[in-house]
Order: sequence, then C-alpha cells, then structure tokens
Amino acid sequence: MGRPRLFDEDKAVEAACRVFWTKGYEGASTEDLCEATDLRRSSVYNTFKSKAHLFRRALSHYVDTMTDRQIAVLSEDGYDAVERIRRLLAVIVEAEMESRRSGYGSGCFTVNTITGLASKDPLVAEILDKDLKRRLFLLRSVINDGKRAGIINSPMDAQDLAWYFVAVIYGIRVAAQSGADEAELVCIASASTAVLAPRPDSV
Repeated sequence: MGRPRLFDEDKAVEAACRVFWTKGYEGASTEDLCEATDLRRSSVYNTFKSKAHLFRRALSHYVDTMTDRQIAVLSEDGYDAVERIRRLLAVIVEAEMESRRSGYGSGCFTVNTITGLASKDPLVAEILDKDLKRRLFLLRSVINDGKRAGIINSPMDAQDLAWYFVAVIYGIRVAAQSGADEAELVCIASASTAVLAPRPDSV
C-alpha cells in the first residue's frame, strides 16, 4: 500500500487556482505552484500528473464555485425574476471589486481562459462549455418564470435573453479588467436590465 497523502488536495487545488488566475497558464511556473500549494515538485506531479492536469482541476474548481454562487442568487426565495437578475449582476460587480482589493485584478479566470488556452486544449474547452450550458439553463429558467408572471415582457425569447446576460456578465468583467470603477460597472448592470421590460414606445 502507498503512503497516505499528508496534505489536503482540495486546498492545494484552490491555491493553484489563485496562481493560474493571477498569472495565467503560461505565466505560472512550477516554482509558483509549489510555493502556493506548499508542496514539493514531486508531490505536485505525483498527485496531479502534469501542470495541464492541475490547471484543469483549478479551472473546474473556479467555475463550480462561481456558478454555484450564481445559482444561489438566482434561486433565492422572496424575489421576482427581474430582481434576481439584478441581484446576480450586483454580485458580479462586487466580486470584481473584491478581486481587485484582494490583488487578483487580472480579470475573470473564465474569460481569460476562453480567450487563451481554450482554443488549444479541448479538455479545457469542454469544462467551459459544460459550465456555459449550466449558466444558460439557469438564466433561461429564471427568465421564463418572469415571462409567465408577466414581469418580463421583452419580445426576445428566453434563450436569447439568457445569452444576452451571459454577454453582459462577461462585459462587466472585461470592463473591470480594463479599469472601470464600481460606479461604472453598476451603470452597465443597471442599463442591461432595461431589456427585460422595455417601454411600449421602445419596442
């Protein structure tokens, strides 16, 4: 029998996630990962096989954490569909501000990966595609609830609106990466929800 591992694998993945998020796949060295996880090089490679495998574990951890947070907001009782979407966008803005305060100001890990490694690694692309479908399904469900309740009267169908808000979220994160302040991000979020219930003269 092999010797039991003397470290928390999940915590090591979380620590590696912060390194990849800040430095990117190419910029994160083995030394960076060893320092962040407090593991020797042999332990990193014995456990995670390769840098690419560790990156995929870190990315999966990130998207699961972020999407679970979005699910919690969009599923919260006591709010109608429009307010749930507004609250989601507020959470996205706050997350960007918190990332900046914490020193992770290099943008959204997901967005950075979409525009970088995803085109080169089909397994990374698969992780992102699965997460995207999950978020689209969630948004579409909330929007359909709003349409049935009569508080969302946009002529756009629910799938198109779901894609629209995915794009808005990406846009907020890229704007934050470009240096937009909190007030500007709040303005983007606020303006985007007008599409849900346009005035008759604007349709």
